Amino acid sequence: QVQFVESGGGLVQPGGSLRLSCAASGFTFSRYSMIWYRQTPGRERELVAQISPFGSSTNYADSVKGRFTISRDNTKSTVYLRMSSLKPEDTAVYYCAAAGLSDYWGQGTQVTVSS
Repeated sequence: QVQFVESGGGLVQPGGSLRLSCAASGFTFSRYSMIWYRQTPGRERELVAQISPFGSSTNYADSVKGRFTISRDNTKSTVYLRMSSLKPEDTAVYYCAAAGLSDYWGQGTQVTVSS
């Protein structure tokens, strides 16, 4: 079955960096665009970044442009999110998903930006 396992979150000071990973399984990874979302309590899930099946095209939310970088390794069925210059407002649970497979979600990984 389709599964996503996110990792790499943690507590980081403002201005710091983290790299999130999402290992996917149960589908042909290289056929799907992959998306990172984030969610905070009481708010809707927000699209953070998206990458095309072979990585030739990426899109970012305005709030993270220039600070976050999405990438993927199709040989490992893994998508990454490199986050730098982190701000307290980046605090959220981060999830990955495959475009078109919206019924499937992992457990997410918590990112907390605080001094």
